[in-house]
Amino acid sequence: MKFTRISLIFSLFVSLLACGPSQKDLNNDKRAEVMAVHDEVMPKLGQLKSFEKRASQKAEELAMDSTNMDRVKQLELLAVELDQAYEDMFVWMRQYEIEDEGKTPEEVKRYLEEQMVLVTKVNKSIKDVLAKSDSLLVD
Repeated sequence: MKFTRISLIFSLFVSLLACGPSQKDLNNDKRAEVMAVHDEVMPKLGQLKSFEKRASQKAEELAMDSTNMDRVKQLELLAVELDQAYEDMFVWMRQYEIEDEGKTPEEVKRYLEEQMVLVTKVNKSIKDVLAKSDSLLVD
């Protein structure tokens, strides 16, 4: 009786494990999470370029008055940071691989985890530089 009960519990446990999501399903979910982080800031790329142009123009205007050189340097640095955030998104997109062909589910999982770290960094840098722009580009 004891053996039957143990084998029944073991069978139930194995059945429950088999009902769980596969690594492939989990990878699909992770891929969707990676793309959601990307999609959150992708529409803001135009704003990055617009702010970059405004920062450069404002720096040029202020450069005519030598008393504003600290502000000019801040605006020039901001323009560089805005351009870098823009470029970082395209660097990430160019290296991101959509196809999993020839990879094991575990390799895909590791790859997607690495991509989540990278795209989160890009997302954060875009948000940070846009917030900085809001404070520095106030007229």
